[in-house]
Amino acid sequence: MTGALRQFRSFGRPIQVLQVNQAGINLGFYMLMPYLAHHLSAGAGLAAWAIGLVLGLRNMSQQGLFLIGGTLSDRLGPKPLIMAGCALRTLGFALFGLTTSLPLLVVAAVVTGFAGALFNPAARAYLAAEAGERKVEAFAVFNVFYQGGILLGPVVGVALLDAGFTAVCLAAAGIFAALTVLQAVHLPARRAPAEDAAPPVLRDWRQAFGDRAFVSFAAAMAASYALSYQMYLGLPLEVQRLGGGDAGVTALYVVSALLGIAGQVRVTSWCSARWSRGRAVTRGMALMGLSFLPVAAAAHLALPPPWGLLPVAACVVLLTAGTLVAFPFEMATIADMAGDRLIGTYYGLYNLLSGVGILAGNLLAGVTLDAARASGWASLPWLLLSGAGLASAAALRRLDRRARLGEPRPAPAPA
Repeated sequence: MTGALRQFRSFGRPIQVLQVNQAGINLGFYMLMPYLAHHLSAGAGLAAWAIGLVLGLRNMSQQGLFLIGGTLSDRLGPKPLIMAGCALRTLGFALFGLTTSLPLLVVAAVVTGFAGALFNPAARAYLAAEAGERKVEAFAVFNVFYQGGILLGPVVGVALLDAGFTAVCLAAAGIFAALTVLQAVHLPARRAPAEDAAPPVLRDWRQAFGDRAFVSFAAAMAASYALSYQMYLGLPLEVQRLGGGDAGVTALYVVSALLGIAGQVRVTSWCSARWSRGRAVTRGMALMGLSFLPVAAAAHLALPPPWGLLPVAACVVLLTAGTLVAFPFEMATIADMAGDRLIGTYYGLYNLLSGVGILAGNLLAGVTLDAARASGWASLPWLLLSGAGLASAAALRRLDRRARLGEPRPAPAPA
């Protein structure tokens, strides 16, 4: 943690503001979201299908509109998009706490998701552009603040639940309102390209979608998001099946966040000294794939509690370690592939494709978890997830061998 603070202080004010901003975003988000489904059921009295609709619309409006948000960041500059996203999330989170009407809850879900689509690619584009040659270091510290918000959010949220869910929502909304003001005052504006120099949006999109190296990289990395999302789907279900209860599920997130906070900067420094960018991303992806093998190996063993939870704990540690290895290099690679002009657009497209990976991974995991219960093939879901991760690592290795990853690319000449 000392190393992370030292590196944090070594950056200029814009990067420091963005990193504090990300901690605040995750603090506010995770104060509320882990408890939203229960509130919609017990507090708002919604049926299961309506709860699924609200939660699904929130995710779809964020993942589906990332490309729009990234493009607007390139056109208008990232600061207005970051501020607008935080302001919209203030509105959406307040609305979650002030209404039980399904139509208004749908509006809250869409507004909240669209807010993420605005500030997420814009913040990453700003960070990458401001960091210059120190992109990897900047994203390493960024992830420390990211994990810190994840760690503190549920703790603050559960403490506020005694005052009611409305209090949680309004407190989270207040954090986003404060972030809006913070950025208005302390985040310098980055100039967007002159309007007459900017080619049509569709031309930018054709460039991004037609960048075969980038799309191949994004497609290969989509599996990493599908695997990471098992922290919210497959692994909590496995903990509950093994008798770990809610405390065991909470422990998963605490362990993962603490590893990120304590280890990210050291891991990134170690990898930077030994591996190229492409090798770091590839090996991080491979480690994520291997992480599910302990759960697969123990799936048919009748281990007594708490020993049965050890393979899940090993999975969480390895999965987090793989993410720590890959993430800073992955983010830097996207920015360098984009060049100077289309960083937001590339981050937006990358997040859009990652959302497709999460959807496909959830469907695969859900279907195979059901099949495993019905057939007795308890290791099937974990073996398939592991195979997906290792296949993606092999694809990344091929891209790296063809020199399609890791080297900064010059910006394209103006059209």
